[in-house]
Amino acid sequence: MQTKKILSLLISSLLVSGSAFASVDLIAVGSIDGRYEDLSSQTAAPLENGVPGNRLGGLGSGFAYAGGTTFLALPDRGPNANSYNGSVDDTVSYIARYQTFNMSLAPSDPGSSLPFVLTPTLRATTLLSSPTPLVYGNGAGLGYQVDGVTPLGSGAPALNAVNHTHYFTGRSDNFEPGQSSTNPGNARLDPESIRVSNDGMSVFVSDEYGPYVYQFNRLTGKRVRSFALPDNLAITTLSSQKKVEIDSNPVGRVTNKGMEGLAITPDGKMLVGMMQANLEQDKKKSLRIITIDIRSGNTHEYAYKLTEGSGVSEIVAVNNHQFLVDERDGNGFADTPLLTDVASAAGVKKLFLIDLNGAQDVTDMSGDLSDYAVPKTEFLDIVSKLNAAGIDSYFIPSKIEGVAFGQDVVINGETRHTLYIANDNDFLGMVADPTKQPGDPTRGMVPNPNQFYVFAFSDADLPGYVAQKIRAVHGRDCDEHRDGDRHFH
Repeated sequence: MQTKKILSLLISSLLVSGSAFASVDLIAVGSIDGRYEDLSSQTAAPLENGVPGNRLGGLGSGFAYAGGTTFLALPDRGPNANSYNGSVDDTVSYIARYQTFNMSLAPSDPGSSLPFVLTPTLRATTLLSSPTPLVYGNGAGLGYQVDGVTPLGSGAPALNAVNHTHYFTGRSDNFEPGQSSTNPGNARLDPESIRVSNDGMSVFVSDEYGPYVYQFNRLTGKRVRSFALPDNLAITTLSSQKKVEIDSNPVGRVTNKGMEGLAITPDGKMLVGMMQANLEQDKKKSLRIITIDIRSGNTHEYAYKLTEGSGVSEIVAVNNHQFLVDERDGNGFADTPLLTDVASAAGVKKLFLIDLNGAQDVTDMSGDLSDYAVPKTEFLDIVSKLNAAGIDSYFIPSKIEGVAFGQDVVINGETRHTLYIANDNDFLGMVADPTKQPGDPTRGMVPNPNQFYVFAFSDADLPGYVAQKIRAVHGRDCDEHRDGDRHFH
């Protein structure tokens, strides 16, 4: 398979208003068709639900800067929007991975509506694995696959035997019964955020199943470390079904709403995780931020008050104590994938600036944490900005989840910083046309791409911004593909 280059789509006008910081401007928009395949040809065979195992989707679940023009895109647990087996919440043995992209920003032609053209180039697909054995479900008693005849079978991917390794997958039954959800021996992984170490040799990934925070070797994709998270984040009664887990645990993360966001401070010393929703023992809208000292593993917890969205999808470091937090609702393009669904318009997709300096540690507290919440200020109203650029709210993706700072650009002689925003398209290549409602005989399916929006800002817009300096790694930032032993140049 050759390296894929996907040209950007341009929108109708420059962004000029709609945010608390009016000079944060949209400078480029790009997309990648949701029906492409990634570079891991070894995983191309159909999954339990019939979807190809290397569908190039969910790229905005996590999005990280890796220096230069290199970015890493992290899909979540895989294409489980296709119904096939409720006993495992329709999850499949999709192998966890991240995609390496070159994101080129080139000046656009005179008269173009945006100053830059964004060209994403898929460079590599890296599968995530463990050097030691993992626990997989055997599928016993969990019904049948999509054909209604074939038993569900083991959650262990066949590629384990081929490559003599132990891959993490999205199947919800890949856990050790009787153990805490944070047991690092579990094979199930629902990756939601990714960041790169300053030396360029490691990636850090947070997840919702544990929650987990793992460190992987960036060259091989093998796990090298599991960070011990506070016990109050874990659940003790595990199930392959979301509803059973939620009903059975009075303490710990809410199922499918674990550690959705992860930041790394520019000095490379601290990870900062963000829970998507309140813990079971906390009041709704009282969310937790967890800091992890990378060297020692020591943790602290701080409170965040959800004010507008239904949850938090990402956190990214501005400097060593300030962060941008992504609050969003579930409305917008692709939240209604079927022809029978009623479409909704995007409402809340906002970035808030927070500061951990002087924050109260709430590790030993529970309930209503509002009085201890870190201060927050609106930085960017994404919906308003895109509306001002001529994008209808019905076509703004519902799952705006990936946020990363990027390379600097020069606009009219001024050097400005960039901020990339990406969506999780749920691996759905086509969805119902949101401009037409159920019952309309002309309603059909329309493409549902992986989208990238690039904004530019100045130091005056975000005082104190410090760019993370990441060392380039030879062999990682070229056209190199790793899915065991295959390379693409």
